[in-house]
Amino acid sequence: MSIQLSRRNLLKASGIALGARAFPLLPAFSETPASTLTAGPAPLVRLSFNENPFGPSPRVAEAIHGELTHLNRYADESAAQQLAEQIAAHELLPVEQVVLGEILGLLGTVFASEGGPGSEFLYSTPGYLALIDAAARLGGVGVPVPLNAHYENDLAALSQNITPMTRAIYLVNPHNPTGTVSDNRAFKEFLGASSQHAVAIVDEAYLEYTEDFNERSAVSLVRQGANVAVFRTFDKIHGLAGLPIGYVLAPRALADALRKQGAGDAEALGRLNIVAAAAALSDTEQVVHTRAAIARERAKWQIVLNDLKLPHTDSQTNFIFFDAGLPQATLAAAFRAQGVDIGRAHPPYINWARITIGLPEENLRAQNALRQALR
Repeated sequence: MSIQLSRRNLLKASGIALGARAFPLLPAFSETPASTLTAGPAPLVRLSFNENPFGPSPRVAEAIHGELTHLNRYADESAAQQLAEQIAAHELLPVEQVVLGEILGLLGTVFASEGGPGSEFLYSTPGYLALIDAAARLGGVGVPVPLNAHYENDLAALSQNITPMTRAIYLVNPHNPTGTVSDNRAFKEFLGASSQHAVAIVDEAYLEYTEDFNERSAVSLVRQGANVAVFRTFDKIHGLAGLPIGYVLAPRALADALRKQGAGDAEALGRLNIVAAAAALSDTEQVVHTRAAIARERAKWQIVLNDLKLPHTDSQTNFIFFDAGLPQATLAAAFRAQGVDIGRAHPPYINWARITIGLPEENLRAQNALRQALR
């Protein structure tokens, strides 16, 4: 029996997630200050999980409402197939190359099983480790490669670490936690060359926050038949963290292997998750509005960081990453005292903090907390 875990559950399973109290669900595209939405003491502002504060498309709520009278029924395989076909049309790929699910962990399991104990998995560190952790449980060996001086995936160093034992190369672009995007031409050249030695898996969870998303996406290499797989999620810019669902675009052989392991099964995906994803994908305006709103707030954050003379990366995502000049744990405690949760540290950058971009009022609150902490 295969088990499909969400990105968040995989993160918790690896022992690196920081718990936080729930933050109220907000209307789609709402820029209403959070303090006006609740009575009594202001709630804890959670800026630690890179959630989309503006919420999903209104179409999502409509689609979910239409399913509420069918919750006594298991998810329909035909609905999952329709979603896969919708994604295939969106991505300009045959539906056979689309596999539904939050299956980074399953990818690690499949490759580690086939490669056997000692098979190597390259990744940038610090980074998101769901795939690496899953492979390690079956004897796979993670090979961490530090970021370059610009806090980006170090493509040259990654190339030098490819060996006959390399089973997969796993990269997040834009990178998490730094938010940096690799140079498009260099990244595509690296993927083309490295995938001749081992499958290259690109996690594009945050790529839709970039203006030139379509140009940057590695799906172009999948279309060309390269040994490249691309992971996407509806959890981030589409605002479906509460109904987690994603998909992989992969070579046909890999897609078939994943399906044999149970990936894409409608029952595992969930009835509401399927209809929510279909509704979200149909609303391109929601993505445009969210991208623009996040960009505006990110620019404000960068002004604050520059005013405070704090080094920071050129993040292109819905979070910022900066050197606070003091241990992240100390900074996080100071933020907590101000009612803001910024989550955990990302070693070896022990003085650096990653903060999710929230609603305008939440960002102001976090920026004031930062100023207080640095006094």
